[in-house]
Amino acid sequence: MSNVLVTGGAGYIGSHACKALKAAGFTPVTYDNLSTGWQDAVKFGPFEQGDLLDRARLDDVFARYAPIAVMHFAALSQVGESMAEPGLYWRNNAGGSLNLIEAAAAADCESFVFSSTCATYGEHDNVLLDETIEQHPINAYGASKRAIEDMLKDFDASSGLRHVIFRYFNVAGGDPEAEVGEFHRPETHLIPLMLDAIDGRRDALMIFGTDYDTPDGTCIRDYVHVSDLIDAHVLGLKWLLDGNPSEVFNLGTGKGFTVREVIDQSRAVTNRIVPYTEGPRRAGDCTKLVSGSTKAQQLLGWSPSRSDMQTMVADAWRWHQTGHYEK
Repeated sequence: MSNVLVTGGAGYIGSHACKALKAAGFTPVTYDNLSTGWQDAVKFGPFEQGDLLDRARLDDVFARYAPIAVMHFAALSQVGESMAEPGLYWRNNAGGSLNLIEAAAAADCESFVFSSTCATYGEHDNVLLDETIEQHPINAYGASKRAIEDMLKDFDASSGLRHVIFRYFNVAGGDPEAEVGEFHRPETHLIPLMLDAIDGRRDALMIFGTDYDTPDGTCIRDYVHVSDLIDAHVLGLKWLLDGNPSEVFNLGTGKGFTVREVIDQSRAVTNRIVPYTEGPRRAGDCTKLVSGSTKAQQLLGWSPSRSDMQTMVADAWRWHQTGHYEK
């Protein structure tokens, strides 16, 4: 049986991973404490409710399912919260991940796919970011993810726990069949916030900063469709199962969109006005964050096919109209 333990499998990205793993012939076993995930999103394999801080529970799940690999998505991920409550992020992200890594090593589970972030790079404004850029995270979220990357390198050297690390840029879109999608409480991502404003779930979208040195004054970000992102994870898993060494990959498209360009695409897709207001820049927001790497394409054969903005917005809108997990 080809079980894969998926931590955070009840969340946005993790639930898409479970669907893709099932389609690829694996059995995804979701491990989630449901603090930010949704049990209704667990549709593609067994569910085990548990916390990463509970080592005994992890050991029990590893013994029961004998997974051939781990896909680790579970984490707290709000940058502002991490700056206000760093201990929460170090305890949950770093401490919980250490438990998971030790449990995997103890169970002789030798393949580990890790969901990291471009926030590990820190402030490199207006620079194309590839995997060679030095990492200098500026908040506890990025720092905790960087620490987990270091843990994985140490365990690779000590116990042969090989890993693939993916550093994400902005993930967007949803399952084209709308079985799962993006829904957070509180919502912090641009596209779902914008769609909330379009259909009246919030009064208006706030644009933070209109005086950046960009064509329309709003900041630029690199967006990748969640389905494309997860395709890379399945390729990364197969890379490890084929006996290849540990690797690190950025996941972005190399193309950036301004906030106003995203709004324009949303208006075109939904045929509705996007109500918005304008405010000052947020502290720490860079002018432009774009991936300059093609390493995942070269080594894994990854070819993102849904990461044009119109498709990402259309897929997100289709999911948005289902009513999410709200009861």
